[in-house]
This record gives sequence, structure tokens and C-alpha cells, in this order.
Amino acid sequence: MLILFGFFYLTKPTDAQIAAEKARIHLDSLKKAGVKQTAVTAVKADSIAKPVKLDSATLKSPFGIATAGTEELITLENKDVLVKLSTLGGRIKSVELKNFKTFDKKPLILFDGNASHFNLNFTTGGKNINTGGLYFKKAAVLNSDSSTVTLRLNYSDTQYIDYIYSLSAAGYKVGFTIKATGLEQVLPVNQPINMDWQASLNKTEMGMDMERLYSTVYYYNTEGEANNLSTGKDDTVLVKDKKIEWVSFKQHFFSSVLIYKNGFENANLHVSIDPNQKIEVKQMLAKMQLPANTGSVYPMVFYFGPNQFSTLKAQGYDIDKQIDWGWGPLKFINRYAVLYVFDLLKQTNWNYGIIILLLTILLKLVLSPLTYKSYLSMAKMRILKPEIDEIKAKVGEDNPTLLQQETMKLYKKAGVNPLGGCLPMVLQLPIVFAFLRFFPALFELRGQSFLWMKDLSTYDDLIKFGTNVWGLGDHLSLMCLLMTISTFIYTYFNNQISGVSGQMKYIGYISPIMFIFFLNKYPSGLNYYYFLANMLTFTQQYLIRLMVDDKKIHAEIQENKKKPEDKTKKKSAFAQRMEDYMRQQQQLPAAKAPVKAPTKKK
Repeated sequence: MLILFGFFYLTKPTDAQIAAEKARIHLDSLKKAGVKQTAVTAVKADSIAKPVKLDSATLKSPFGIATAGTEELITLENKDVLVKLSTLGGRIKSVELKNFKTFDKKPLILFDGNASHFNLNFTTGGKNINTGGLYFKKAAVLNSDSSTVTLRLNYSDTQYIDYIYSLSAAGYKVGFTIKATGLEQVLPVNQPINMDWQASLNKTEMGMDMERLYSTVYYYNTEGEANNLSTGKDDTVLVKDKKIEWVSFKQHFFSSVLIYKNGFENANLHVSIDPNQKIEVKQMLAKMQLPANTGSVYPMVFYFGPNQFSTLKAQGYDIDKQIDWGWGPLKFINRYAVLYVFDLLKQTNWNYGIIILLLTILLKLVLSPLTYKSYLSMAKMRILKPEIDEIKAKVGEDNPTLLQQETMKLYKKAGVNPLGGCLPMVLQLPIVFAFLRFFPALFELRGQSFLWMKDLSTYDDLIKFGTNVWGLGDHLSLMCLLMTISTFIYTYFNNQISGVSGQMKYIGYISPIMFIFFLNKYPSGLNYYYFLANMLTFTQQYLIRLMVDDKKIHAEIQENKKKPEDKTKKKSAFAQRMEDYMRQQQQLPAAKAPVKAPTKKK
């Protein structure tokens, strides 16, 4: 390990080389996705806000009247969100979530200014039209139980495209309807309309690495399947065989989702990382088509809000499926077991540090039978160790097949399963890995403090280096350090219980060394849980040790050895294969012995 670390340290590229390579990969991925380099940069507001004098040719061209104007901002606001609309392109220019703050206590703005684009693309009169560069007019504003704003893109006085935005008195949904009036001869007949939506999402959490790890484009098709693009690299996905019901620009704890129940067609989705960006998490793009619609009305919904499971579930449309609970059994454990128990404990309104403690205690109580069985099996192996050492001295270690066979005979006579100590631990592994996905995805921990940990959803940086240290970053998480120390202690006592000796006893110490590098940037809530789990395991083993009498176990083993072998008992398939294999291995040297030449008779 030291050689490997030294090799990577001495041969690692410089920061400038890394930045240049990332920039090259970023540009290559954009080219492969069919995105022009200038597509991520909006036209500056000061260059488009200046009035332009229209000549007669421009006025006669399709939507020529909308090519000049002055950008105006219109605000839609309720108790949860503040949305600013721009007459330039008719788009949503910025979204602020009023009930949340960034990690440094600033207003939480998902995107702002030129970081977001929305436009329709189509051809009419032999001219390509991009609505993102055209000026809409404010057509109507209604204020009652909901606020509704209509932004109109005029082709003529009787022909226009309306963007209708609506916002209820509370909630995170923004209604959005595209409606074309009198444009049957202008818009493509029975052809889909191209739509582009793009956003560069602002950093909201303390750890940029973790926020990027959990940020990407998610999409959900009309057949009920949720998928996502890569979280660790630039990625592009083309979806042509199925319609997409919603697409989400998902950050770690917040999402911007566009929903169209009838389904978008021919989607080209892209996510990329700009290595030079310190404020924007990722750049996300969705190129899709609105299907041909004789009514020329496309009712959609935006969701701008937290990735809290209960909140997403209440919105409908299955947008809760973008929460990453893990794969396979991990997802099942987190979604239908751990989350259910956590929600019950949450109703106590106690500090989340106490809730995690209670959750850990409940989990340890449920798993206590497995822990007891594991301890008992390891105790039996420890008691048998002197007899195993005698077999090694008698047979010798130069004949591993015979040594294994004699050892298995001893286990069988003593009634000891050599896998008895490992199997219960293996059965607990899915739960250990499930929590590795559960806590980072849990929105409820965001901004919650406990002891010295200011935010359980991110790392605690009580120990700051002031500079980047290889493998650790600019800090050392105190809770991660405590968790690592407790794992070392746990490994030490485990070796004492099981009687492991030689080089094998040192293998268990490799994991804690890896933990300090791997988990240092993970949420302090996760490291706190692992620390509690270790401490509670110590307590369990201490109590079990008081209940288990080694002398009694030894006497029981000796009684088992005296019992005659039950030949009527059917062996398992695995045991039979192992016995056959060892018998073949034992006979192998005899088969390979040189054959003597027959002697001649006199």
C-alpha cells in the first residue's frame, strides 16, 4: 500500500494539467452531445436590452416584431418560492426557495440570470425561429387564490404563442402551459416542436465533491421507469424509443423538475462538469420534442423544491423516484424499513442526533440474535484452537489437504460450524451498506446540528488544515476520526474473541485505514451512526460475554465429540462436495507415483 501511495503521489499530474484535461473532456462531451460551445452562455442582458430600430424587412419576417424590445422582470411569489420571469424568451430567470438557506446562510437560489435557458425551436417561412432570443409581452396578470401571468410572443395581433405561468398560495409547483393561437399555418403541421431547457445549478451545500456526487439529470418515462445520467463524469443519453413524463435537474438536496404528463419525445439529455467552476455544481441540458398536438396546447408543471421524500411524494408524478436509496436490496431496506422507522421516530420532535441514536439501538436489538450467534460461534472456535494447533503439529503444514480434512473432522465431531461466526456478520452487511446510501440521501438532516456537528448532512470540519492534504482535503472530520478509532478497537476485541493469530489478525485493520480516507467527506450523521453502532456492539459483546460460560461450552464440545456419528443424517450438497474433493486430493499423490517396471521371471 505504501508503494502504491508513493507511486501515485510522485506521478500525479499538476493542478494545471488536471484542469486542462477536464476542460478538454468537457468540450469533447459537448461536441458529442451536439451542443455548441456557445450554448452554455446566454446572450448578455445589456446587449439585448438596448432598443433596436426595426426596418420593414424585419417587420415582415416571421416574428419580426418580437426581435427587439427591453427585458422586463415579473415576480411570482408565495410563502415557499419566489420566481422571476423574464420577457426575454418568456423564461423563468431565477428561482429562490424562501424557507431554506445555503450552507453559508445566504438566500437559496437554484439558478439565476444567464444560468438558465428555455426556448422553442421550429422553422417557419424558411426561417429558423428560436424563442429564447425573442421578446414576449406581458398579456395578463390575475391575483386571487393563485397568481397567473401570461407572457405573449406576437406573430401578429391575432396570431401568438402564450406562456401561461401560475403559482398557488403555497407549494413548490409552478404551472406552465404553452398555447398557440391562430398559428395553424405558421407552426409545423402535424410535426413535433423542439424544446430546449438548460440550467447551471448553483452550489448550496458545503462540500462541492459530495454535492456533485449526488447531482445529475434524472428522467422518468411513461412506462414507469426512472433512470439517471452519470454522477461522476460528463454523460449524454438519447431516449427515442419511449416518451419521458418528467426530467429533473437534480442537485443533492434540491431539484428543478419539468413535468409533461403526455410525454416528451426524442429526448437528448446531457450533464457536464466544468472543472474551473467553484460556484456552479453542474451544467444540465434537456433537448426534447413536444409531440404534434392539433389543439396546440401543452400543459406542463415545474417543481422547484427540496428532495425530501414526503414532499416529493405529495407532488405526484412519481418524482420521489429520483431519490437514490441504493440498488437492489439496499433500496428495499432503506425505502420500506429504515425510512419507515425514521419517520416514526421523527414524530417525537427530538434532536436528530438523539433520533439516530434511537434508530441505531432499535437496529441493534433486531440484529441481536445474529450478534449472539456470531459471538457463540467465534467462542467455540477459540476454545478449539489448542486442538487445531495439535493437528497442525501432528500432520504438518506441508500437507494442506490432509490438514484441512482433519480439521473438518474435528469441527464435525465437536458440532462446530466454521462459518457460524462469519455468516451472521455477512447477513448484516446489506444493512451496513444500506445506511451508506440512506444518510447522504436524507434531506431531514440538512442544517440539523448535534454536539459540535453544525450540519449532520455534511462533514464536520472541526479540524482544519488550511491547505489540501492528499486523500483528506482541507479538513479532518472529528466524527470520522472517532468512528475510525472505534473500528480499530472493535477489530482488536473481535480478534480476541475469535482467537485469530498470525498475519490474519492484521487484515482487519486495513478497513479502518481506508475509512478515514473514504468517509472523511461523507455526512457527519453517517459517521455518527457507524460510531454508535461500534459502541453498541461493544456493549452487546460485553453483556453476551457475561452470559456465555467458556467452560460450559468446552464441556458441551467434549460431549459432542463422544457421541457416535449419525450416519443416517443426510449431508448437505456442499459438505458432500467438499468431502469428495478432499478425498480426491488425498489420492492424487498416489496416482502420480512412478510405476515400477515388472520383474522378469527366471
